[in-house]
Amino acid sequence: MNVSTNTQNTSQMRELRLAAMAQAYELQQEQPKLHQLAFDDRFGLLLEAETAARKSRKLNRLVRVASLPETAAFEDLDTRASRGLDKALLSSLASCSWIARRQNLMILGPTGVGKTWLASAFGQQACRLGMTAAFHRVSDLYGAISESVLDASLPKLKAALYKPSLLILDDFGIGEMTPVAAQVLLDVADRRMRSGSLLITSQYPSEKWHDFFPDPTIADAVLDRVVHQAHRLQLKGESMRKLRGRAALASA
Repeated sequence: MNVSTNTQNTSQMRELRLAAMAQAYELQQEQPKLHQLAFDDRFGLLLEAETAARKSRKLNRLVRVASLPETAAFEDLDTRASRGLDKALLSSLASCSWIARRQNLMILGPTGVGKTWLASAFGQQACRLGMTAAFHRVSDLYGAISESVLDASLPKLKAALYKPSLLILDDFGIGEMTPVAAQVLLDVADRRMRSGSLLITSQYPSEKWHDFFPDPTIADAVLDRVVHQAHRLQLKGESMRKLRGRAALASA
């Protein structure tokens, strides 16, 4: 195949937005050994390159939209016994099949033990599996709800909370819940029973969550929809921040 034809092929691939395939094609031209492969084998390599690039772009887009606060992955998880992690349960939950079944997950434990990191790892894993995710710190969400009431954008905010396969609410119990915020949580919990899953982290045991609501009737309704169909991961041990701080001082 002459240079002119190679250039034309590359140009057409890029016009069709097959950038990774075009790049792989150009690399093939620079490797004479690959020219000995059958056409189907060479073409298969081009398809693999394009497929891998698209999967990578999709993952990056899903992670960016999820706004996860931590770069976390299960392969980096600290599973030391002192944290109290149920490894068998964690392994099962890491498949994210509970999201497909529209079940929920509660990650509980004292401050600093890694609840937010673990929630981010679940968000990352969901994105790897092609699911959508969204992360909200609960106290920030309450503020966003109050602002949306003032600028009439509450329907838009609620739609954004309904949409992802996995909605992560971090640090439940921190911040003051207004009556409007409580109603939004009820609407979200109700909708997500049919559309997706909730992951909630909290320093407080779920038995105390009822007290965070300004209206006990709404509290009953939300918790009935969330807690009764939720898996539970209970973390314990010393603050990971303190441990990292000691390690840094020791190595200084």
